[in-house]
Amino acid sequence: FPQLVKMVPSFGSSPDVGSFDNVNVEEILRLKPDLIIASVTSPKGNQKISDAGIPVVTVYTGKATIPGLYKEFRMMGDILEKPEAASSLLSYWDSHLALVKDRVATIPTEQKKKVYYMLGKTTHTNGGGWWGQEYITTAGGINVAEELGTNRDTTTEQIVKWNPDVIIMSSNEGGYIPISEIKNNPQLSTINAVKNNQIYECPVGSFWWDRPSPETPLGILWLANTLYPEKFSDIDMNKETRDYFRTFYNSDISDPDLKTFFDPAPAPGGK
Repeated sequence: FPQLVKMVPSFGSSPDVGSFDNVNVEEILRLKPDLIIASVTSPKGNQKISDAGIPVVTVYTGKATIPGLYKEFRMMGDILEKPEAASSLLSYWDSHLALVKDRVATIPTEQKKKVYYMLGKTTHTNGGGWWGQEYITTAGGINVAEELGTNRDTTTEQIVKWNPDVIIMSSNEGGYIPISEIKNNPQLSTINAVKNNQIYECPVGSFWWDRPSPETPLGILWLANTLYPEKFSDIDMNKETRDYFRTFYNSDISDPDLKTFFDPAPAPGGK
């Protein structure tokens, strides 16, 4: 995350202690942390850390929900002894999520955009038991893969049957698939998203905007604006982004950096 390192340069030289279930406990012990914040999806790694005598606090990461994130941010505010900062962030969430909710509430179900969320490879997605469900539905869309539940893989044939109106792509799991690869895939040529050129890369700020993070409202606002531009024509995403980063990170975003948020580096092979 280049923007994160620009804001906090020390992150660029942070030691690699592994992640999830693949953690280097010896390296963690060398750093002498007071606390580890880890994902609920890595119970084995968490147990290793706990067995080494280090307190572990878990968060839901990819299985998060918006109500759950509210609780986690309040918890982090308490842990870091910055409850006012947590309250300020959640006030922002309140206002911006309400804005989106109010504007998409009037869209009839039959007119809502059907969205396919693509992560790392064409057939990897999020069923209804994962964050992608929350992300898409909060922005007023329909997650075509909801029926997968806690599964995250499907088939090309199933994508064709779902016939999504829009495809959104994340770099969260292995980088973006080149848009040209989707457009030129003969198996996908009949779906509405391909025929109507409705294929988009999810932005990346200091973190992926399509994943749970403090910047989630920006990601949801971007997606709602992408799905229903006529309902969000007054929203300037550049201004929204600059205001957010200035308010919560005390960081002024340069024009070139801002451009990379909405036009992230292409995957090998181009877009």
